[in-house]
Amino acid sequence: MSAPPLPIDPELSRIRALVREHRAAIVIAPPGAGKTTRVPPLLAEDGPVVVLQPRRIAARTLAARIGFERGWTVGEEVGWHVRFDRVASPRTRVLVATEGILTAYLQSDPRLSGFATVVLDEFHERSIHADLALALARRAWRTRDDLRLVVMSATLDAEPVAAFLDGAPVVRVEGRPHPVAIEHAPHVSIQAAVERAWREGDGHVLVFLPGAPEIRSLAADLARQPALSGASILPLHGTLTAEEQDTALAPAAGRKIVLATNIAETSLTIEGVTAVVDTGLHRVVRFDPAVGLDRLETERVSRDAADQRAGRAGRTAPGRALRLWDARDHLRAHREPEIARVDLAAPVLEVLASGSSPRSFAWFEAPPPERLEAAETLLAALGALKDGRITALGDRLRRLPVPPRLARVLVDTGGSSIAAACCAVLLERFAPRGPLPGGPSDLLARADRLRDAPARVRAAAAEIERAAKRVLETQDPDDDERVLRALLAGFPDRVARRRSPGSPRLVLAGGGGAVLDRESVVHDGEMLLALDVEAGARGPASEARVRLASRVERAWLPEPDRRVEHRFDAKTKSVRAVEISSLGGIVLDEQPVPADPKVAAPLLVEELLSKGFGTQGAALRARARFAGLMLDERDIARRACAGRTSLPETGLLGLLSGDMRHTLEREAPLDLALPSGRRARLEYRDGGNTAVASVKLQDVFGLADSPRLARGTRPVVFELLAPNGRPVQTTSDLRSFWERTYPEVRRQLRARYPKHAWPEDPWKARPR
Repeated sequence: MSAPPLPIDPELSRIRALVREHRAAIVIAPPGAGKTTRVPPLLAEDGPVVVLQPRRIAARTLAARIGFERGWTVGEEVGWHVRFDRVASPRTRVLVATEGILTAYLQSDPRLSGFATVVLDEFHERSIHADLALALARRAWRTRDDLRLVVMSATLDAEPVAAFLDGAPVVRVEGRPHPVAIEHAPHVSIQAAVERAWREGDGHVLVFLPGAPEIRSLAADLARQPALSGASILPLHGTLTAEEQDTALAPAAGRKIVLATNIAETSLTIEGVTAVVDTGLHRVVRFDPAVGLDRLETERVSRDAADQRAGRAGRTAPGRALRLWDARDHLRAHREPEIARVDLAAPVLEVLASGSSPRSFAWFEAPPPERLEAAETLLAALGALKDGRITALGDRLRRLPVPPRLARVLVDTGGSSIAAACCAVLLERFAPRGPLPGGPSDLLARADRLRDAPARVRAAAAEIERAAKRVLETQDPDDDERVLRALLAGFPDRVARRRSPGSPRLVLAGGGGAVLDRESVVHDGEMLLALDVEAGARGPASEARVRLASRVERAWLPEPDRRVEHRFDAKTKSVRAVEISSLGGIVLDEQPVPADPKVAAPLLVEELLSKGFGTQGAALRARARFAGLMLDERDIARRACAGRTSLPETGLLGLLSGDMRHTLEREAPLDLALPSGRRARLEYRDGGNTAVASVKLQDVFGLADSPRLARGTRPVVFELLAPNGRPVQTTSDLRSFWERTYPEVRRQLRARYPKHAWPEDPWKARPR
């Protein structure tokens, strides 16, 4: 049976000619145009081709589709190589590989001598491994004059890639296999949209949702709808078994509704889909430097992703796409590269292994420097990096088919079978059904149920164990405690401590808070490892959720950091010191130690200054200003606190030098002697611009002139009071008051207070 014609077919001869002439090309063709199934076999006429595919399910289905169209046998002329699974032979002409596999090929053979052509398909997805593969493939391409490099996509911004490949030609293929009508329905629920697509069409319906939880929820809702009683409702996401994925993809006699994540955006053809319902959402991983964790966030898709999704409806017949957002909504034109948002430890290790520095490596788009620094910090903690160079341990970690953290676990356990099972559980996110017994580790508890795991998890464990035996050249016996210790070596930055005995609330080494999942089997132990962490909502009060934990004994922890911290104690008005032992942001212990006066004195100074020298501070500043003195409060406090660990007990004046105290007492005294023999307290007002004495009028009889202070430059202002204490006059010139105002004041006061003496001659009168 011959393959049906596709829009790419008229361009195949030109693509082959350009690749032969320039050794590189960029192919841009819409979804369903046939680039993925037609171009690699065409180029295989000149030698073996390796095709990069972002996902395992796409790699398998693409190999099968090429085999069907060309009449080839899968495992012979065409094959696949994905993590933990390889179906190929020495006679394979087109090998479809996932991203990490192609990187491993390029590392083991930098010239990629086993292939004549490298095809990077669906490059618009911009995964970190695709970016790294492009950079490494370009290096091989520049060292071999017979290696060809082709980048393909439906929605890629081609010019930057063409420039990266020294001006490679761009081939643009126009036209879709079938037209797709686009409709926006922002106020329609997802369930109603699916029912409508089912009711108004006669083909399969493909629904795009952000993740597996949403798929399970919608599947349950749809299964209860009578209008959909004849539909097969099938999930399609990355955590399903290969058999479950194949069920969703396989031709079906009846109509079906496939509920998929963005795994179905590219390279997958579900025969008979004529309607797409798109929520416009997807889930992406973002590294959050504030907590040092990857955060899984639900976000709006980019415009190119929306186009990819719509194109699924026009692969085999005319179709329609129902978008559940407003047509006026602004979408990002292209997807954000993973290199800008995920943990970079694994690719940085690969770059180091290639003999390059991550900071000078010829990335297609260089990652932010702070992200490289974070990756290097982790690799150094794992022992993979020292002084900017990969270590012998780092090279062993790189050669194991797992991320660097898990590779360190394998090395430290000698590649034991239980360690391999733990790695497979983490990588494949295996969660057995039913309760698990309490124990020291959620990971060990799940690994103990490996026999109940899907085939892909068991196969992964077996392949990891075989790879570890090859790389480590030995295999140690199983030992649970050794695994627990090795997990600490692989996750040294994930130590956590319970906030109280038995509490699920934790503090992480990074300083943030976390909550242990209620399903955790780790019920006791003060110290834990947070192996699988879901970062909380953004914000200072958010707490992460620890899905998988393992107990850690204190004796296993590295030597803690020790520091002495001085703190001012308001109750004792002194500085106390404690020696703090900590691991990252986790305080392990505090012990009181003698305070260092050199450290304590600045704290005491700040305490004095923050209180404004106490209640007397404002008054002192006003007096100093009135006297014309420069009051350097910090210098005064510094002198007073030198060599001390507690606040001075003396009053504020006691902090001043003797000369300053004498000057203040002379030029800005606290009180003033009166003719009556009493003393009037002086109040320095307006920040020290005025000295005011509130006195009864009789107390100043016999005082001819206002006293002058501040070296005679400023008169005292008198508030003269009647016998009832109310002011009758305010003056800074007593002589003028006696001469001009007193007679009238005397007349009024005599009438009001006849029992009091109100002499006519205030200069000679005796005060009473």
